[in-house]
Amino acid sequence: MTYSTDAALLQSKKHFHVLDGLRGIAALAVVVFHYMEWVYPDFSKNFIGHGFLAVDFFFCLSGFVIAYAYDSRLTQMGLRSFFTSRLIRLHPLVIAGAVLGLIGLFVDPFANHAAAYSGSMLALIFVCSLLLIPLPIMQERAFNNFSLNAPAWSLFWEYVANMIYALVLVRLSKRVIAFLLIPAAAGILWVGYHAGALLGGWDGSTFVHGGIRMSYSFLAGLFIFRSGWIIKNKLGFVLLSILLAAAFMTSGISKNWIVESVIILFYFPLLVSLGAGSVLSGSLQKACIFMGNISYPLYMTHYVGIWWFGNYYITQNPPQEQLPWIIGIGTIAMVVFAWLVMTFYDKPVRNYLTKKRRERLARYRAAVITVQDSSPLGKKN
Repeated sequence: MTYSTDAALLQSKKHFHVLDGLRGIAALAVVVFHYMEWVYPDFSKNFIGHGFLAVDFFFCLSGFVIAYAYDSRLTQMGLRSFFTSRLIRLHPLVIAGAVLGLIGLFVDPFANHAAAYSGSMLALIFVCSLLLIPLPIMQERAFNNFSLNAPAWSLFWEYVANMIYALVLVRLSKRVIAFLLIPAAAGILWVGYHAGALLGGWDGSTFVHGGIRMSYSFLAGLFIFRSGWIIKNKLGFVLLSILLAAAFMTSGISKNWIVESVIILFYFPLLVSLGAGSVLSGSLQKACIFMGNISYPLYMTHYVGIWWFGNYYITQNPPQEQLPWIIGIGTIAMVVFAWLVMTFYDKPVRNYLTKKRRERLARYRAAVITVQDSSPLGKKN
């Protein structure tokens, strides 16, 4: 399939604006959770202690969207075109997050963690962050798989999911996907039972947990789309946002791992089905589009500020009554900064790469036509 036809097909597809808005709500939940986990390391005392489950919602949403966008055309467009599309969409912000993390490490006003590492070691950490190679070696950063930008752990598994989808899952029927969901669900329950929570995946000791979390939720998203489980409803963005936010505020319930498992296994897939079946118009639609656009830049750029806040909180011990203002203003600042990164870096870079890709494909098609015309078999008698 040519690129122009591919682009036209994308433009003709329906856009799920409510799901965009819910993605933005989940990204905001991650930011607030990362602030609050410094204040309340005990998640049961944290009003948004289950904010980390937003990642599982992202995975489920990703499975649905990838199936919707590529199930009917991946075979025609080819693996190279698919992987190129995903790299152009995802990797500019992976690079931005790594660069911001490195800068933040050196200019942190409340800690000097960079001093503990040689230049060559910092270079290795940076290169691994750029290439999404897990390297959990910084003790000062809790042995995060990606020390410069902790949230990149989920992007690692997003890439893995995309590769498995393109190589295997796109060819499987919904019955096979349903069968695969059974061991994937068992994996969620196993992790929850043995770890006591479904928080893992971000550090070296729980690396495999990330893959298990991705496996179930991504497959669930695929299954929802292929089964046509899109529930038509009039709930709208506001009510669905409240229902999603409620999931992140359940950490005070006893037996957390069971609650988390129920949310991942059943509640998030239900919200994706409801979000896909709800429609919007007017100002709310514009808000959802903005939130969808800002969600990924916010997710990939906010953590440098979280490290600064954490080191500030530990070293300065600010009064508790000041924290709502600090966290509130900090969150707004992160949204504004994410918008700036999106507007002046991410979109221009992706547009440039897309333009170059179109030009390369146009040259390739022209060369193929020239070869065909010059061939004896291509000439008319």
